[in-house]
Amino acid sequence: MSNTFGTKAKLKVNQTDFTYYDLPTLARTFPTVSQLPFSLKILLENLLRCENGLSVRKEDIIALANWNPKAEPDTEIAFTPSRVLMQDFTGVPAIVDLAAMRDAMKRLGGDPKKINPLQPAELVIDHSVQVDEFGSSSAFVQNTELEYQRNQERYVFLRWGQNSFQNFRVVPPQTGIVHQVNLEYLARVVFLDPSTSTLYPDTLVGTDSHTTMVNGLGVLGWGVGGIEAEAAMLGQPVSMLIPQVVGFKLSGKLPQGTTATDLVLTITQILRKRGVVGKFVEFFGPGISELSLADRATIANMAPEYGATCGIFPVDHETLKYLKTTNRNANQIQVVEEYFKKQEMFHTKDSPISMYSDVLELNLGTVEPSLAGPSRPQDRVALKNVQTSFGDALGKLKESAKKAIPTLLSSGGTVVMPGYHDTQGLKDGSVVIAAITSCTNTSNPSVMVAAGLLAKKAIDRGLQTKSWVKTSLAPGSKVVHDYLVKAGLLKYLESLHFHIVGYGCTTCIGNSGPLPKGFSERIRAEGLVVASVLSGNRNFEGRVHPDVRANYLASPPLVVAYALTGKITIDWDNEPIGNDSSGLPVYLRDIWPSQEEVNATLRTAITQEQFASIYNQVFLGDEHWQSLSIPSGDLFAWNNDSTYIKNPPFFEGMTKTPPGVKKIQNARVLAVLGDSITTDHISPAGSIKLDSPAGQYLINRGVEPKDFNQYGARRGNFEVMVRGTFANVRLRNSLAGGVEGGMTKCLLDGKIMPIYDAAQIYIKNHIPTIILAGKEYGSGSSRDWAAKGTMLLGVRAVIAQSYERIHRSNLVGMGVLPLEFTKGENATSLGLSGEETFHFDDLENLINSSFNNGREMVVRAVRSSGTEIRFKVLIRIDTPQEILYYQHGGILPYVLRQLTNNK
Repeated sequence: MSNTFGTKAKLKVNQTDFTYYDLPTLARTFPTVSQLPFSLKILLENLLRCENGLSVRKEDIIALANWNPKAEPDTEIAFTPSRVLMQDFTGVPAIVDLAAMRDAMKRLGGDPKKINPLQPAELVIDHSVQVDEFGSSSAFVQNTELEYQRNQERYVFLRWGQNSFQNFRVVPPQTGIVHQVNLEYLARVVFLDPSTSTLYPDTLVGTDSHTTMVNGLGVLGWGVGGIEAEAAMLGQPVSMLIPQVVGFKLSGKLPQGTTATDLVLTITQILRKRGVVGKFVEFFGPGISELSLADRATIANMAPEYGATCGIFPVDHETLKYLKTTNRNANQIQVVEEYFKKQEMFHTKDSPISMYSDVLELNLGTVEPSLAGPSRPQDRVALKNVQTSFGDALGKLKESAKKAIPTLLSSGGTVVMPGYHDTQGLKDGSVVIAAITSCTNTSNPSVMVAAGLLAKKAIDRGLQTKSWVKTSLAPGSKVVHDYLVKAGLLKYLESLHFHIVGYGCTTCIGNSGPLPKGFSERIRAEGLVVASVLSGNRNFEGRVHPDVRANYLASPPLVVAYALTGKITIDWDNEPIGNDSSGLPVYLRDIWPSQEEVNATLRTAITQEQFASIYNQVFLGDEHWQSLSIPSGDLFAWNNDSTYIKNPPFFEGMTKTPPGVKKIQNARVLAVLGDSITTDHISPAGSIKLDSPAGQYLINRGVEPKDFNQYGARRGNFEVMVRGTFANVRLRNSLAGGVEGGMTKCLLDGKIMPIYDAAQIYIKNHIPTIILAGKEYGSGSSRDWAAKGTMLLGVRAVIAQSYERIHRSNLVGMGVLPLEFTKGENATSLGLSGEETFHFDDLENLINSSFNNGREMVVRAVRSSGTEIRFKVLIRIDTPQEILYYQHGGILPYVLRQLTNNK
């Protein structure tokens, strides 16, 4: 690497000599460097170290060193992450693509072994466990058995990849949630290049939106689509614009009765309202010293919910304390301390305040107990107002239930806790799912212990979970089990039927499992609006369970509390949960644990030895994992009969030269969608409907409905995933005449049909299609299949009012053109019904011309009468590198051609 600015320096730690790229030296030439936010200093070091005159130039370093916090982002830089992190839902298709690229490389005459991760890549299998059995001591064993039965093909494939690809490690199932495992074990904070003894900050991109959780540890990283992650693994830098950085000042201290969950829901609401999409958020101020590392990680985790690229905290003594608690190597901890101090990036109370593009402030003392719902994580509602809030939303939710298409779900038999049968107790507002789940909160010992203490107090007062509530406890790490047992609290949670159902991402990703027989039937027959309460980060429509329309995010102790009352409509201040054995009323305030009780328990329950024991053999797996039969060879032996793993068509017919930009003329609209269309709407992760195109595909291949599994687990099979694109049961497409679900009108014959079926008709007739959408299109998870499926449906362009960062990038990465209505305009204001024929004139010249961020293009929409609507759109190909990707038909063909043509 080049060292244009002479910043290479020496550092000795425990008699070992290291080199590093010294930012204080650069600050003598560029004084602004000393005032840069922590996150931008990490990016600047990355550019200094990776300068090569090609992807990273001297001019890029100067641009970042002279950062103007108020400037609109317009300068592209190339960020080279230290590593790539994946979970299995998004990781399996990424590894499938790498295996397919090896096949394509061989066909093009190249060396298949060139398709190999060049950066460390780690995958944690955490998204495949489903809550089938619950409320019993056998729940964990039974759910694990079912997980392996359903996912054996996927797991065999991943074990093949672990053996075949270099620099690739897999954490087996039932170990924990990827982000908690990353926080507790995988994160290095400081990396070492052994070949040069160079130290540098640990940075990463991940195939899950909540990769940002590790920002709480001072590690810069964020979620990208699997497409971008694959390119990063193959040595391609991540192209990005130098971002604006929003400073969020924290002061004060959380009051009694509040939790880190209440704090993060408050922050999410504030930042989403301010608008921070595409921006970094950096936390500072005296209040951060009042937050544990786990509290910081909780806040960082939900950066996708408040819309930011990252939500980072600086490295400080709390960071070092956490590294020690989690059994990191003592020498490594000292390296972290010395390195960040040398870089003048180690935070203390005397650290100067950085300059920011914008500053917000929150006094922690103003935070109050809260939930978020009924369908978006940014819709915080104070606990005292939940009853009213649900009442206000009920009418709209009831109306939505009436429009839903009756569905047949692939639910199998569910083993349940004794006494779980009271369907007669169901009514609007009944809580039917109470789940302690998700990396957001199960990584935080404070709220988990609070849940255990509340359970103990409830049992002591004679309270019990209502019989219609499906309960589950799914920790993100086995360490949680150990400290709950050591604290003597797990038995009380189990007494309330919160038995451990698995170690993974369950209800939060839609793996809540089926409701027992009779429940779904009654809910549907009567159009009931029932609720879930989960300690997760996502509650989008149709995500938690297709029959549960009101979904609320809450802290783990509140999850337990709602299981006790069984309804979302309780007035906690004035209404008791129930009566104790003496007949006296018991209120929530009577069983809520104090922060002193929580802290006293934490001091004795958590030990360094717990982390050492759990992570000592983290990659080995249990007997199920060890007994899998693994194929060998550099090329994967595809099984044409597999319904889980299929060779995708992304490289079919590919040549060594790029196809260039293709015209888009006479395009028809596949769907007209509204605001806040999430990647869950575009590519659902939950249950597969029996009567859907994906369900019928599986039935036709001999798969029984009980073995359908879910869309997330089928992501290695493009045939299932393309049929599931836009198949969310809550999707509302105005072309479908008011019918809810993945339906549209085929404009060639006027019939209402599944979107997949209409797309096939258009493809057969060689007609390109487009999507019209509103604001925040593609928000939510960094789901690559939301872009892959869109492309395979024949969609050539999307015109939206605005995009979430990751999905816009993914569309470009799959060769789909993201366009944006000009400010103040949308489909409605322009009088577009979606039944017009669309023409994109001069597209080829605009794309092939020199890069100019924010280019406009005229679109012509022609009605059947012949009248024409002309309007301007912005071309949202944001960087010169993205132009190359689009010209090649996507990022993967671009990378494959680069590797093939450089034999």
